[in-house]
Amino acid sequence: MISMASFDQVAVSFWHPEIEHLRLPPLTDESIVDAETQLGVTLPAELICLLRIQNGGVIADAWDACPADSNFYAEDHVPFDHLHGIGPAGQPGTITLLDTPYLVQEWELPSPVILLSGQGHYWLALDYRDCGPAGQPPVVWIDNEMDHELALASNFRTFVERLTASASFDE
Repeated sequence: MISMASFDQVAVSFWHPEIEHLRLPPLTDESIVDAETQLGVTLPAELICLLRIQNGGVIADAWDACPADSNFYAEDHVPFDHLHGIGPAGQPGTITLLDTPYLVQEWELPSPVILLSGQGHYWLALDYRDCGPAGQPPVVWIDNEMDHELALASNFRTFVERLTASASFDE
């Protein structure tokens, strides 16, 4: 059985300390307000907390997977190896949360969602479809190639507390 860590336990070691790939400049209050305005949603406080520590990047190995029902990726989990930060859309070499509107259209994804991580055929997202733009969105796995969605957690905090090492799952 996989044990759950508290949000605070995960937060202190959430980011991979040595890999700078996908890191954006430090988050500012202005960039948060701008992002929420552009996206038309209130982002979860716990997401903002993690992005204040580091604005996007590679997740530490200890937290790079989330238990889940069977899917094309694995029988018992989904990957979570990076988290998009907040920065201008369309930056070469990286995706930010502000690229969500373009990616939703390009990949014909449900809306409104905010894409946290992913790569074309599958995405981890905050799902605002039922909770509305100011609600606490659940975290979902969207596999648009297989037309399959999985609920991963009722909110972002619970999602983070469910994270574990992908190495803890059988291959």
